[in-house]
Amino acid sequence: MPRPVPGNPFRLLVLLCSLALCAYAGVRLLDGDRLMITVWFVGAALVHDLVLLPLYAAADRALVTVTAGRTAWVNHVRVPAALSGLLLLVWFPLISGRVSERYAAVTALSADGFAARWLLITAALFAGSAVLFAVRAGRRRPEAAE
Repeated sequence: MPRPVPGNPFRLLVLLCSLALCAYAGVRLLDGDRLMITVWFVGAALVHDLVLLPLYAAADRALVTVTAGRTAWVNHVRVPAALSGLLLLVWFPLISGRVSERYAAVTALSADGFAARWLLITAALFAGSAVLFAVRAGRRRPEAAE
């Protein structure tokens, strides 16, 4: 049986620091309720692995099937979709309005408009990707015609 090769000590240190930072943020976020922190971390891992991962893997496979494997086109949909999904995941409590009162109490700012801004950012990501795809496709056409 092969022995595991130890990784770069700097990478291990960075990993441990990031895990410590995540643990600290979770404790601060949930105000010291250890049961809720545990439920939140375990739930997040389970929801991602058992629900979200199969969903976006199936969506990606459907996209590749529909586009007949044209990877240039597929990647111009994957990137804005992934960025939009990441923004939704990070800002979901404010986008959904579930923590509006708490956000306003802590920051003295209104939580209104997060959903509209997320939709605008998503539209801008897809529009920018479409423009980039059109520019790249336009540059490729004259070469193909020769």
